[in-house]
Amino acid sequence: MLDDRTTAETMWPTAYPKGYAVVDVETTGLARDDRIVSAAVYRLDAQGNVEDHWYTLVNPRRDPGPVWIHGLTSAMLADAPLFEDIAEEFADRLADRVLVAHNAIFDWQMIAREYARAAATAPVRQRLCTIALSKELNLPLPNHKLESLAAHFGVVQQRAHHALDDARVLAEAFRPSLHAAAEGGVRLPLLECRPLTEWSDSPVTPRIGYQASYRGNSWRPSRKRPPCPHPNPGRFEDGKPLKQGMRIAFSGDTSVERELLEDRAVEAGLHIATSVSRLTSLLVTNDPDSATSKTVKAKSFGTPVVDEAAFTQLLRDVAAAES
Repeated sequence: MLDDRTTAETMWPTAYPKGYAVVDVETTGLARDDRIVSAAVYRLDAQGNVEDHWYTLVNPRRDPGPVWIHGLTSAMLADAPLFEDIAEEFADRLADRVLVAHNAIFDWQMIAREYARAAATAPVRQRLCTIALSKELNLPLPNHKLESLAAHFGVVQQRAHHALDDARVLAEAFRPSLHAAAEGGVRLPLLECRPLTEWSDSPVTPRIGYQASYRGNSWRPSRKRPPCPHPNPGRFEDGKPLKQGMRIAFSGDTSVERELLEDRAVEAGLHIATSVSRLTSLLVTNDPDSATSKTVKAKSFGTPVVDEAAFTQLLRDVAAAES
């Protein structure tokens, strides 16, 4: 095993990014109308060494959501700055760097929506998910939780779901992951960050408690998707890529909004199925043992099933439809 200095000085891939922003945000929930309540950024150089770190609370102007998870009450956030007040400083921390996060699509979408609300754009062009990187490195992790990645590299987690400590833990775990990738000649799983350019305000129903019904802002108008232009090539096969035209069904809760996942699938040339049949190519669910009609039918038909994390990775490389 080469030491870090040898890897950095003599074998560092020239195509790797020149800097990273390891990010964690805590939020009022997971929906498109939820808000950021705290944010942290660890800036790293090209080899993953910490340059500095930054942390802020954010007043979400609403119920803080799952206080039992992030520990931030309405009283604690009452005097915190609004997102538009910290947007410029946050942007300075992100500028010209690859955004790194654990389940990065979630953090990026929360950040992008906050900037859209503020009529601004986050200066981020690429993101890197440490879940995807751990898969590229074939790390022997029992699951995709941050605590498992931290334990693998001997990083001590002090305050789980505190944005600053989660960002620190991820930064400390990312550095050896980055060096392992460099030493092994692994291509980093970088994905494009598409900024949101539309935001429309709709009447907000006052929220009473975290479990109450809430419907607020949305970042685009709803629309009917065009039909998939590609024929169905059949079922997904483990170890092979998705193919354009495959029929994809979703079941249960997802960490990323369902509509956004479906949009990404449509953009990749996949067909969104509203139910499971013998023609369904793949079912995406984070709870395959649930008794929903889709999971029950998938089992009876022998339909392949993957979780959300695996599906987002498969979306990176969808094979073209056969002519």
